[in-house]
Amino acid sequence: MTDRRDFIKTLSLAGTSLLLPSPFAAASINPEKTVPNYLSKYKDLYAKDPKAASLAWFNEAKYGLFMHYGLYSIWGRGAWVQLFEKTPVAEYRKLMNEFTARKFDADFITDLALESGMKYVNITTKHHDGFCLFKSAQTDYTSVHAAAKRDLVGELNAACQKKGLGLFLYYSVAADWHHPYFPAKTAGWQYFRPDYAQPQPEYRYKTEKDAERYTAYVKAQLRELVTQYDPAGIWFDPVRGLYARPDLFPMEEFYREIRSLSPHALVSFKQGATGTEDFAAPERKAASLADQIQSDFGAESAALAKRVWEAHHSKHNETCSTLQRGAWSYEPEDNDKRRHLGVQEVMDLLADAKSRNMNLLLNTGPLPEGDIHQGDAETLRKVGKLIG
Repeated sequence: MTDRRDFIKTLSLAGTSLLLPSPFAAASINPEKTVPNYLSKYKDLYAKDPKAASLAWFNEAKYGLFMHYGLYSIWGRGAWVQLFEKTPVAEYRKLMNEFTARKFDADFITDLALESGMKYVNITTKHHDGFCLFKSAQTDYTSVHAAAKRDLVGELNAACQKKGLGLFLYYSVAADWHHPYFPAKTAGWQYFRPDYAQPQPEYRYKTEKDAERYTAYVKAQLRELVTQYDPAGIWFDPVRGLYARPDLFPMEEFYREIRSLSPHALVSFKQGATGTEDFAAPERKAASLADQIQSDFGAESAALAKRVWEAHHSKHNETCSTLQRGAWSYEPEDNDKRRHLGVQEVMDLLADAKSRNMNLLLNTGPLPEGDIHQGDAETLRKVGKLIG
């Protein structure tokens, strides 16, 4: 395992180094350079430079729909409920039997995005709990093996392709509370694992060498996501986990894998992991995390956070926010802290993003069965009419 100090120094040079060919990459998914539907306006540029076409599209897209949906939606207590309530792995897994996604309607979602003036959609293919909304040969912890028996990402992808919307795929890389070989809390971040009173038999991580098994899992799933769905891009999270131990998450390898498979796929990781991302995608205030990282993980990690954030200053970036205050996934609206935003508040978010040369990725948390909150849908449609 590479020394952590040396690894952080290596990352500091990543923004100026050449990306080497991936030794494990498969052939490109689009060798004929067939233009994706959402890039049809940029077909001439795409023929010359697919990545340039994607960036030109993204710069003009301005506005996208974000969705946090998973097992946690059933309980309605937040996407981090397994960690905060220390729910045993086996007990949390039983939620698969209740995950029907009966009202998840990709046509409704994509129509709503279009009516709202949005140009792309982003969905949590795998959040921190490790549950996947897509077909994967790497695990049975998926919506395909749950009560739903559906590939929700596949359905959304088909609808996006049909209607000319770009599809970004959110992927939690630096947190996975289900995978047996994901690093333990002792590896450097308190949120790597829930703080269970008793050891979980499902967890088998013992040494940092074991993390290589998780790395192989991520590489395989990224290949699946890119080759099965040909997305507009992969959107990584959580960046604090990355800053805690950047040596455990070989992001440049992951980026090379994605780019070797798809010449037009964009890559993002919140404030940035290496500085070589195509755009930054911070939450809400869109600020550097360096000061917080200094307090949490020390000077070296803080220096990395500062360098990669500064590497994105000249790029057209994105900020993400949510329609329900303080909640990314569905929670009951039982007090003002959880109320849903109104039309003017969304207009203010759009104006703020525009003033900072950023896109706005606006999140709604689908309800337990997968339908969209009625109030959010109404607000989005009204905003769509205002922005034309």
